[in-house]
Amino acid sequence: MELVSSHPKQKKVSESEWLDWKWQIQNRIKDGSELEKTIRISSEEKEALLTCSEVFNFSATPYYLGLADPEDPNCPIRLQVLPRKEELHTRAWDRRDPLAEESYMPVKGVTHRYPDRALWYLSHVCAVYCRFCTRKRKVSQSADTPGAEDWKDAIHYFREHTEIKEVILSGGDPLNLSDSKLDYLLSELKSIPHINQVRIHTRYPVTLPMRITRELCQVLKKHFPIYLVTHFNHSKELTELVKERIGMLVKEGAVTVLNQAVLLKGINNSVGALTDLFYGLTKIGIKPYYLHQCDEVFGSSHFRVPIEEGVELMKQIRGSISGLCVPLYVVDLTGGGGKVPLPANYLEETKTSSYVFRNYKGDLYEIGF
Repeated sequence: MELVSSHPKQKKVSESEWLDWKWQIQNRIKDGSELEKTIRISSEEKEALLTCSEVFNFSATPYYLGLADPEDPNCPIRLQVLPRKEELHTRAWDRRDPLAEESYMPVKGVTHRYPDRALWYLSHVCAVYCRFCTRKRKVSQSADTPGAEDWKDAIHYFREHTEIKEVILSGGDPLNLSDSKLDYLLSELKSIPHINQVRIHTRYPVTLPMRITRELCQVLKKHFPIYLVTHFNHSKELTELVKERIGMLVKEGAVTVLNQAVLLKGINNSVGALTDLFYGLTKIGIKPYYLHQCDEVFGSSHFRVPIEEGVELMKQIRGSISGLCVPLYVVDLTGGGGKVPLPANYLEETKTSSYVFRNYKGDLYEIGF
């Protein structure tokens, strides 16, 4: 059986190839000549591909690039993966390591910033290199990926530090590892008595949903409970294949799935786009968890939305959709200060014996002490 991608320029491939996550990885589009076989790119985009690659590589799976509009330069998928000249314009607040992750690294591959949890980088490879990536300094630089000896050092560190209650597997993308390696690492973590839970942060359900296989689900179910946090930014990413594989993950893998999105200018900074995303996620079994203010990583300033706009968007959304669908809007403080919530301020006035609130419609309501 042959499967045709959504782009007429892409060659036909067999269904078994298309649904093989390793085939998708091996056939990633990595340069302009390959890209032009898939979508129409402008001279400006061609130039950006060349100049920006000196700072951060370009890579996209055929599947994910197949979601992009081949003609529209402002397609939300294109904007997330195609380099733009604005990436070379750094601002005063931009940082290579905005969250100071390297400053809290007691052993290679582990960031221990919060007292009770640690972040563990298992891979520096992703299926798609997102242009707003917080870890541009290391992602796509596979030569510095922690190896087997580094893993042993990390596991020893986790065992010795009994204050650690949670370990978050991250990268790059931890699902770039084989099922057997994931099984080994999860077994080690689950054998540590003081670790309460394990979280996996991955964008593969978005960019490479065929990575969610029955075999992977068996591994994850073996180590129940596992919490998986993925990263959908736009409802266009919620395809039928995604729906199928998330269902498999939840029902066969017994995994709790949450989503952290990033608020991105031109991609999802509207009530309509966020509403479609949050409802779409909930419909297929994913709980919207965080909406992040875009980090101050170098080359991402053109994606940033003013915080005041983000707060107003969340205020309107809070009154428009189910509370189950509403994530927490947060900023991860530049310099390693950690996450702080950005709630909308509904309290207008405090009186002697009452409070005055303004709801999402702008109407005033008074309640007593």
